[in-house]
Parts: sequence; C-alpha cells; structure tokens
Amino acid sequence: MNTDMNRCDTSPLLGYQEALEQLTRSVGARGGMVEKPLLQALGAVLAESIESQIDVPGCAMSAMDGYAVNTADLGAQGTTTLPLSQRIAAGSVAQPLAPGTAARIFTGAPVPPGADAVIMQEQVQQQAGSISFESRPANGNNIRPAGNDIRRGTTILSKGCRLRAQDIGLAASIGLQSLPVFAPLKVGIFFTGDELVEPGEKLAPGKIYDSNRYTLCGLLEAMGCEIVDLGLVGDTLEATREAMSGAATQADLVVTTGGVSVGEEDHVRIAIEQLGELRLWRLGIKPGKPLAYGQINDTAFMGLPGNPVPVFATFCLFVCPVIQIMQGRQWRKPIALQVTADFDWPKPDSRREFLRARLTTDAGQQTRVQIYPNQDSGVLTSTVWADGFVEIAENQTVRAGDSVNYLPFAQFLD
Repeated sequence: MNTDMNRCDTSPLLGYQEALEQLTRSVGARGGMVEKPLLQALGAVLAESIESQIDVPGCAMSAMDGYAVNTADLGAQGTTTLPLSQRIAAGSVAQPLAPGTAARIFTGAPVPPGADAVIMQEQVQQQAGSISFESRPANGNNIRPAGNDIRRGTTILSKGCRLRAQDIGLAASIGLQSLPVFAPLKVGIFFTGDELVEPGEKLAPGKIYDSNRYTLCGLLEAMGCEIVDLGLVGDTLEATREAMSGAATQADLVVTTGGVSVGEEDHVRIAIEQLGELRLWRLGIKPGKPLAYGQINDTAFMGLPGNPVPVFATFCLFVCPVIQIMQGRQWRKPIALQVTADFDWPKPDSRREFLRARLTTDAGQQTRVQIYPNQDSGVLTSTVWADGFVEIAENQTVRAGDSVNYLPFAQFLD
C-alpha cells in the first residue's frame, strides 16, 4: 500500500510514550505451540500455565538429621529415654512409629505415621539401642509437611513466562518431562549501506566495518529468536524491495538497519510503503529519530537507524517490547529508578534523550549515575561502558545532584 511520503516527511515527531503505546497495541503473540523436553526448554516462552497434579513433598519429611518422636511420649520435664524402633533414610518407606519409641531419621526421609516432631541429633545422647534427651520439641518441629512447597492444583508457572533454570527445575519437581512452549519467533534481518564491509575483509577508503549485523544478531539470539540473516543489501530501491519481500515470506518480524531517513540513498521507508503499510515513522527521541514500523501482509517490519548507537538504543526501547509480545511473553514497561545525577546536562532538546550511563558509588556510599562523556550516535564504545540509560525529558536540563530517571539495560534485554 502506498502512502503519502510528503505527509510522512512533514508530520510532527511522535513522542516516546505514544510511539511505545502504538507499537505494543499493534502486535500480538505469533507462532504455534511445541512440546520441548525440559533440558531443551531454557529461554523458551511458556504457552500454557502449568498446574501441579501432586503435592511437593508428597508426604511429611524430616527437615534435618535427628530422631522422630511422638510428643505425647515426652515427660513434662527432665530427661526422657526412648528405645529406637527403626532407622529411616531418605527414599525409604517408614513404618508406623511404635508407641513409646523413637526412630532414627535423616534429612528428606518420610516421617513415620505416629510421629509429630523431629529432635535434632545434636540435642540427643545415644546409647546402645536408645536415646536420651531433655529437649521438649513442639508438635511439627523440624518436619516439612506434605505440600510444604507445592499444593496439588496450584499454578506453578504462568503462561507467557520466559523459562529460566529455576522454572525448569520447578517443573521437574512435579514430575514433568517436557513443557508446552511457543515456537521460536522468526526474525528476518538485512542491512543496507554500500559503505559497509564485513569484518575480516580489507577496509578500503570510505568503507567501515559492519557492526550493526553483529550487535543485532547478538541481541536477537539473547532474546531467544530464530534469525533469518539475509546479510548486506545494496543501496538501491530494487535490491531493498527484493530483500524486504523475501524476508517477509520467511519471518514473523523483519528488522533492518539503515535506509530509513530522507536521503537519496535511503530506500527502506519507500520500499515498505510500496510493499505494505508504513504505520509509524519519525520519533521525538534522541538517539533514534528515524524509526519505521509497518506491515507487509502478516509480517511486522521495523526499520532502525543506521548509526550503531541508535540501533542499540531503539532495539532496547522499541524492538524489545515488540519481540516480547510477539513471543507471547508478559511484557511490562521498564520501571525507571530514581538516582542522583553525577553530571550536568545544560543543553535542553525538544526530543526526549536517552543518555548512555552507568551507576557508581561515591565516597559516602551513595549511588549516583554518570554518563559517557561522548554521547555521539556513532560512539559504540558508550554502549559497552554503560549499563543503562538516563532518560532526559523534552526541554529538560540537569545539574549534578538532581534526581533523574535511570533505566537499566537488563530491564529491556531479559
């Protein structure tokens, strides 16, 4: 579908919050469900909530090494002596506790019927075939009751969570061998720019190494995406259209870098207008003003700027939530931390700015935030040095000591 390019060129810049809301409203979960063995499910997105069919533990168990007793057999005071009637190890089957006796028991072993407390072995003196002690444990002491961790019928994992090691361990604890997960999101990528050269090749005059491909692939892989990499594409409208059309037939989402501005060699925006529909462009943020979002049939498309810092920044701010929602995940907008600025930012801008920053601790052990001294959009070093963004509102200035919004990278890239 063609759109009026002049309208796009002169339309007002879209604010960060409005752009984020438009993007997150426009996409939904993609991909079918597959069953994955537990040892292959790390990082996958759960497609159905999981309800336990058993109690964990399935019976009362000892919380430590000691002696199982019935508190009714204990005297009110003084030393109690009880004969030992059985020995219970973890994994064994306990016999009912004979009245007036104690059972040697170990951590994780089932508490015998008739026992209602476990005395720690450190509190007991052992003789041949009996024990003596002065402890007066209360009913239930050192016993983990059935269902202490999980009750039958409890939802232990919710649909839309990205599975971590502890989630998989929890599934194993209720006896599951596999989990229903969403199929990996397929993301098609290609890169425009005749100035780009692959690392390892000779760098001719006027050329630069393509870092965007490697940054983007790493980010997508870390988010559990299946990558369809079409590589570098020539700076022509025909080549761009061909790559975009091909990627749209192979992927759920297409992401590109470069070619989304208004220069004579910027063809991505025009190509998507000719092949589909351009829904969002020109944002009131810095870095990352030219960012395109659209649709080619059923495939979502996102065109990121060409400079390396805006690629990283717009991926965090906009591509991450789109991917998370399309993966079926429970997306929540990152929550800014209020921290004290250790810098001055006296230059107000009409666009919302996201400065590369990191947290530090001053001499008084107070947390403060510094910004990288060079915030140029071509300084990729700043993304390695930093661990988050400082968000500067439109037309805002900052002085050292002011409270500012800090957004850790980890909140976007989990």
